[in-house]
Amino acid sequence: MIRKFVATVAAFLAAACTTVPATQPVPTAPVAPIEVQILAINDFHGNLDPSQAPVKVQLANGQFATDTLGGAAVMGVELAMMRANRHSITVAAGDLIGASPLTSAYFLDEPTIDAMNLMGLELASVGNHEFDKGSAELLRIQNGGCEKFTTRIPCRLEPFQGAKFRYLAANVRKDDGSTLFPPTAIRDVGPIRIGFIGMTLKETGTLVTPAGVAGLHFTDEAETANALVPQLKGQGADTMVLLIHQGGRTPETYKAGDCDGLSGDILPILDKLDPAIATIVSGHTHNAYACQIDRGGASRLLTSAGKYGYFVTDLRLTFNPATHRLISQHAQNAPMTRPTYPAASPIGMLVKRYSDAAAPAAARVVGKLRGDASKSEGDGESRAANLIADAQFAATKAKAHGGADVSFINATGVRVGITPAPDGSVTYGQIFAMQPFGNNLVAKSLTGAQLKAMLEQQFRVVSGTPKVVSLLVPSKDFRFTYDLSRPDGQRIVSMSLKGRPIDPAKSYRVSVNNFLASGGDGFSVLTEGTDTFDAGLDLDALEAWLATNPVSPPVGRTSNVTPR
Repeated sequence: MIRKFVATVAAFLAAACTTVPATQPVPTAPVAPIEVQILAINDFHGNLDPSQAPVKVQLANGQFATDTLGGAAVMGVELAMMRANRHSITVAAGDLIGASPLTSAYFLDEPTIDAMNLMGLELASVGNHEFDKGSAELLRIQNGGCEKFTTRIPCRLEPFQGAKFRYLAANVRKDDGSTLFPPTAIRDVGPIRIGFIGMTLKETGTLVTPAGVAGLHFTDEAETANALVPQLKGQGADTMVLLIHQGGRTPETYKAGDCDGLSGDILPILDKLDPAIATIVSGHTHNAYACQIDRGGASRLLTSAGKYGYFVTDLRLTFNPATHRLISQHAQNAPMTRPTYPAASPIGMLVKRYSDAAAPAAARVVGKLRGDASKSEGDGESRAANLIADAQFAATKAKAHGGADVSFINATGVRVGITPAPDGSVTYGQIFAMQPFGNNLVAKSLTGAQLKAMLEQQFRVVSGTPKVVSLLVPSKDFRFTYDLSRPDGQRIVSMSLKGRPIDPAKSYRVSVNNFLASGGDGFSVLTEGTDTFDAGLDLDALEAWLATNPVSPPVGRTSNVTPR
């Protein structure tokens, strides 16, 4: 299957697939058209090492292939080969860092930025996870230095020089109206001048800890991009490319060269985009796709490279040499696979240096589990979420530590599950991967009525249909049921603690992570809580729980009773 996989990519590199017809007649060119290459990635999330399991990919011919993909060293070699002897630029659509494995996150993602520098990355839009540790830390990531803005230690292994590539943030505005990073960039790629617009999704403020984005405002994606079109035209841009950390979903998660079945939040953005923005590099959803799409009165090229460096999108834009008008474009997702891991490359040596430094911490056994603590792929209730909720409750139930009656974890905050070793052992590296955000636990007092209002904020109407947008998974003594067929504000059917109904007038102590406590994921009711108590790191709570509680708890704490 590997040979077939690589052959499919090689066939693409030799011939065009999808073309976007020009909007105006193109005069006959006396010389060959100019081809410009854009190599694009997104949602790398500090995954410096290759995937641990084979990844299934739908090929352009409808067949499937599986292989072990990714790894920064592999990407560096592949990118160099792909851009050889071409007019080429390498870009990214956000979430290069944040929610990262231990090898990167333990060092505040500094090795990932160093790897991107070595790969030749030139431009990147910010994503929501770039803001996980606040805007001050993100500015350090761009500019370098060892100033401390988090609980973790910067420059732990070596001095940090910062990103050589430029972050773009067109829709991230400060109180004075200026942007956190430049909104656009002009780059001459060979003889062609390309205008790049970079931005994150407008909901970023609800996806990260509000304290981390205090004083920042996230504006509408299409309106912001359209307002920049005249500026880029005035700077002589021959074409415009949008790097946007928002995307779509397809029935098959990873597609090499189509968008069949595409849905998601990127589509209404495309409907509103100026036709001058002909190329869109997207991200956020971790799906891989590449296709021509007719939206918003224009034929556009839309791409996403999935996640974790499994793919690089190879975009080819063809221009008339006399007029510099875009006459066609096509793209394919190239799998990052090689027969051997190039450990001796500069990136390979960088990864090994940091991996070796993190290894003692990663290998430390913190406790045991009897059976897997698996994660729900649909971000629902799971053994992993229940495990974390119980650990948080145990750490905060004593009066001296918050006096919690119940704890909740947002299901989207559970990054991965845990499969213990044959003897049941669980390592620090595993629990770090499960909860890589470095959140603190917070206990607050809410009335029973506020508790219900908080749970009602799990649901929103999406495209006319009520859905669970962020499930709150409770600790073991709490149960709730909901009915999506009921009106807004009335979808919680029942709530109970230790078998007793929640009293709307009674006060309850609730513990959550600081992301939720400050209104993250849209849970604004939690900001109304009183008698706030800081109960320490979430990771410490999980480690302490696993040291004495080897059972992986079953599901059954939440229930959807919506009539079918």
